[in-house]
Amino acid sequence: MASKGAGEVIGFFLAVAFCITCPEYVSSAQRELGKGLPTNTSATSPPAAENVIRPGVAVEAPRPTPRTGPYFDLAASKNVTALLGKTAYLNCRVKNLGNKTLNMQVSWVRHRDIHLLTVGRYTYTSDQRFRAIHLPHSEDWTLQIKYPQHRDSGIYECQISTTPHMSHFIHLNVVEPTTEIIGGPDLYIDRGSTINLTCVVLYSPEPPAYIFWNHNDAIISYDSPRGGVSVVTEKGETTTSFLLIQQARPSDSGTYQCNPSNAQAKSIVVHVLNGEYPAAMQRGGQAFAPTSLHCVVLAVGLFLALS
Repeated sequence: MASKGAGEVIGFFLAVAFCITCPEYVSSAQRELGKGLPTNTSATSPPAAENVIRPGVAVEAPRPTPRTGPYFDLAASKNVTALLGKTAYLNCRVKNLGNKTLNMQVSWVRHRDIHLLTVGRYTYTSDQRFRAIHLPHSEDWTLQIKYPQHRDSGIYECQISTTPHMSHFIHLNVVEPTTEIIGGPDLYIDRGSTINLTCVVLYSPEPPAYIFWNHNDAIISYDSPRGGVSVVTEKGETTTSFLLIQQARPSDSGTYQCNPSNAQAKSIVVHVLNGEYPAAMQRGGQAFAPTSLHCVVLAVGLFLALS
């Protein structure tokens, strides 16, 4: 047993001496052992999968690849709603066209009749209402349409002369604002109540700059000696104007006209009555129409009074 223990001690010291005196041999042996393993990979652990997110380790998100060719900026190339007779502008913004302008052109085509309208900065139609607009070094290619009509509504194609060509479609909607007065064409008001006329301007791409009210073809003065006349106008996608006339009197009867700056005028005839009850009547600004129920109540009341 003693000789066995002594042999183990001697073997240990011989191994240490071998490692110290022959490092190159050990290194070559390690290289042989590491053959076939991935670089920077431990021999005792499996290779790490790509893009594996480990807790506590920040992973950089993949960077977007920059576009190399032209493309449309959709946020600046939207559908257009134009006012009848007022100049309309259809814009098409093209990115990354760069110095390729000499080889690539941006064109406008009307789909209604497949008519080529513009190529680059040049206009290819005899209709002088159409015009190509493009400023040097600008990404915007604009089609101008003067005095647009209802027939101009439809789809217009902005086209880049790539191979194959690239297209973006823009819809033009030509609208004509309309004016309505609620309760027309005749309105019956009881004397002493408040006349409340409501004028609504519909289908207008922008609010009217102003709205005038007329009474019997004369512009209503809100600071006239009569007093009690006021106007409240709320502008928006639908513009509403309220004309309020307090303590209605017979002289307030007549034709009232609402005149927006961007739409046709609309009229209503107001009748201020002294206790009469026509087919339709407004009390205190609210509509009132006698019905058969009112007649029955009056008949019962008269019967009870006479009995």
